[in-house]
Amino acid sequence: MFASRERPGWEEDREALIGVLRALAPARTLDVACGTGYLTRELRGEVTGLDQSETMISIARERVPEGRFVLADALPLPFGDGEFERVFTGHFYGHLVEGERVRFLAEARRVGSSELVVVDSARRADVPAQRMDQRVLNDGSRHEVFKRWFVGEALAEELGGGEVLHDGSWFVAVRAPA
Repeated sequence: MFASRERPGWEEDREALIGVLRALAPARTLDVACGTGYLTRELRGEVTGLDQSETMISIARERVPEGRFVLADALPLPFGDGEFERVFTGHFYGHLVEGERVRFLAEARRVGSSELVVVDSARRADVPAQRMDQRVLNDGSRHEVFKRWFVGEALAEELGGGEVLHDGSWFVAVRAPA
């Protein structure tokens, strides 16, 4: 779908992001909205992926056979208090409207005992800070999707403080305390 897109520096930024994820210490990690497991497979330690799509979970299971995968919604998270050391999410947080963000952060801090790591899309000059996008799925269905783009420091501040792990031209990654 994106093969014909012009994305200068995307490959290099993606590889740098993957390096950051691989450098995280092994931990009992929950990957919220894990999708196909594309980033999940880079996380070390005991990893549980959660997604609302059975199709995505099936692909993630193939990519991360040693992982545990749960089919469920992200709000509320169907796990006990402090069940994970790290809560991770890649390209999910930027789709949450304000009330959902507040609720997600509370849930992430409830189930995560140590840290929250958020990976999302970097703010670039060619995109607004946020907008509604229309997505067309393979089955032809159309959906309106809220999307935000981030600068590392601003995302860290929004998460209540933390460390910018990556602030590239395509991706940002921030680690915040649980």
